[in-house]
Amino acid sequence: MAVVHRTYARALYEACRAAGKVPTVRAELAEFVAAVESVPDLHALLVNPKLDARFKRSGLESVLEGADQILRNFLLLLVEKHRAGEVGEIAREFERIASADEGRLDVELTTAYELSDDEARAILAQIEKASGRNVDATRKVDPALVGGIVLQVGSLRLDASVSGRLTRLRQDLTTRS
Repeated sequence: MAVVHRTYARALYEACRAAGKVPTVRAELAEFVAAVESVPDLHALLVNPKLDARFKRSGLESVLEGADQILRNFLLLLVEKHRAGEVGEIAREFERIASADEGRLDVELTTAYELSDDEARAILAQIEKASGRNVDATRKVDPALVGGIVLQVGSLRLDASVSGRLTRLRQDLTTRS
């Protein structure tokens, strides 16, 4: 995540929090990003560097009719600063900031095989206990892990998989000789 994405996301979050509009803007921003990802013309409008900012602004104003004023102003600012094509990354960082402020932790849990709901709940309960935060988890399966788990929390990665252990053992053996 680039510093600029964090800066824009933090500024938007602080403005929303001060106005008491975090839930509203959060939902509308997610809808807007989904629209950008699913509507090729809207995506092209935002990312095309050859289009004049005034043209982008007028096209975006019609799309944003009825949107919250803070979000509307923010997205128009992104157009003005030639950052509109980065709205997806900024939205992901906004979501991370909002979740952290709510005491939530976003975790990606990767296992070698599909966990039962009870197994997943047990692992997540341990993470919640250790972190003191509520956990929102995305679960993935990667058979190449052979066994164990890999946890990804932001930029922190905890690899407790068999393949990870074998890789570390191989590195230790080659560097000690």
